[in-house]
Amino acid sequence: MTYYFSVTIHQDPFQEDKGASSRAFVESTLDGETLPGISEGEIVVIRSARRKKYISAYRQGGRIVVSIPARMSKADERAMVPEMVAKIRAQEAAATMSEERLSSRVDELLTELAPEISLRPSSINWRGMRERWGSCTSTDRTIRISDRLKGAPDYVLDYVLFHEAIHLQFFDHGAEFKALLSRFPLEAQAEAYLSGYEAAENALTAPEALKKLLNKGA
Repeated sequence: MTYYFSVTIHQDPFQEDKGASSRAFVESTLDGETLPGISEGEIVVIRSARRKKYISAYRQGGRIVVSIPARMSKADERAMVPEMVAKIRAQEAAATMSEERLSSRVDELLTELAPEISLRPSSINWRGMRERWGSCTSTDRTIRISDRLKGAPDYVLDYVLFHEAIHLQFFDHGAEFKALLSRFPLEAQAEAYLSGYEAAENALTAPEALKKLLNKGA
């Protein structure tokens, strides 16, 4: 059978899978075989009764969600799901800002929005963080950014970078910190995006629980 593909790096955190239905269900493994990342819940496979030939893959929360037709054979699933996951990861790699560029962007943000902060980070690194969007160690001026933000909208990444850069001078979230952070022009939108991202991520934290919930309505 011929299948049609759709790959999206990021999807609106609140947008439901248009092909899913109450008869959709979630798989955490592929017929006993494990994909890299699937054991940690990074990859979620959803079988949908509404889908006939279309396969889609997208980021939702911190996970890659692959939606496939309910009647797809296990052989096709084993062949196509890894291919879709690879496409997502390739797109993310191409869109990811280099660590050198992250440092340059912090300098631009501080120069424009907080010129009174003269300190600059000694290094900025992508890290696999699931509890935080970023962190800053003021003693050695290092900043770490969660790899969940790879491929995120520019204004969201800018917001997190600016947030962490302010910590170079202000260690807590006191009045001075908040006053500087409020200078970011899209603060409310960025916060809304991050909150939605976390909500979507939490909804897919336990695939087995989601499977039971979906099957309950079948």
